[in-house]
Amino acid sequence: MEIKVELIESIGKIVVFIMVILSVFLFTVKTKNKLSNRLFGIYLLVIAFDLIGLFTNKTLEYPNIQNLKTSSSLLQLPLFYLYVLSACYSNFRITKKHIAHFFLFLLFVIIFKITAFSSQSLWFFEIIGELQYFAYIITVFIVLKKYKTLYLENYSNANYAIYKWLFQITIFSCIAHTFVITRWYLSNSMYQEYVLNMNIIISLSVLSITIFFVLKALYQPELFTGININLKPVRTIIEKNLSQKNVQKNHSESKNLKRLTSFMETEKPYLDFELTLQKLALQLDISEKELSILINHQIGKHFFDFVNEYRINDAKLLLQDPTKKEFTVLEILYQVGFNSKSSFYTAFKKATNQTPTAYRKSNN
Repeated sequence: MEIKVELIESIGKIVVFIMVILSVFLFTVKTKNKLSNRLFGIYLLVIAFDLIGLFTNKTLEYPNIQNLKTSSSLLQLPLFYLYVLSACYSNFRITKKHIAHFFLFLLFVIIFKITAFSSQSLWFFEIIGELQYFAYIITVFIVLKKYKTLYLENYSNANYAIYKWLFQITIFSCIAHTFVITRWYLSNSMYQEYVLNMNIIISLSVLSITIFFVLKALYQPELFTGININLKPVRTIIEKNLSQKNVQKNHSESKNLKRLTSFMETEKPYLDFELTLQKLALQLDISEKELSILINHQIGKHFFDFVNEYRINDAKLLLQDPTKKEFTVLEILYQVGFNSKSSFYTAFKKATNQTPTAYRKSNN
């Protein structure tokens, strides 16, 4: 028993220490994405404050601190949600309306101050906490789905790093919360002797997730970029335009489609690995909305797939050309507009059911 308690205390101290150090790093590192870094840093500090209960009960001696510690769990999901928004959208800003996300935290600070942690107030707190958790997690998944859609409709490079990172930590949060719910069930059942074991599992899972955060911060600093928050999914644009009777399959759209096809074949803008819908619209001298509807609705492809189709076709020609045998696959993928080996292989295999190397062998 004592060994298990000591293990939990040791893990708790390590986790809190790492979270504090990572928060300091996020607050001080030089980056263009200060808001997302600071929100994530605050999020980690709030979790660390909550986790000090793993290795000390001294907060119980100070009711006000214990009040803040208990209520702070209602800050975690709002901070995580705001962090997700700031990481997804480069021009996201905190405004007065976002203060509403901290209402429950302030409410329970007042309730616990008045009731002195009565059993009724704690029961109410647990119910509200669960409802808040699931509401925010569902909202986060909706935000991530929209972000992925906007990315595919407006960007041509296969940089899913931000989406994967946010999706991963959301899943980790769900797993960790499952352990917490299991512990609550055990503590209120005939299996109370297993609560300590569950605390060890929770401690180890939190330690693993924290180390994962540190490694991501060290090896993938580019995670904190984002897209424009003002972008709208093409489906929303089309529905809005249909309601205004502005979408018509007329001669103008047919002309724009021919211009687009001709421009892609002659000027080859797809060779720019940073090509976006906005850039292409400027080059064609048409609005982003028109181009988005043209590609995503009329042609029936995401901008991402539309551009990569041209890149793959160029790559196939180079791989078939016997005079280009000295070109490595890596050289070819950069030459046709890709900036990642993994994204090139994924797109190429999706289009041909072969790897680039196998395709070259079968065609030479």
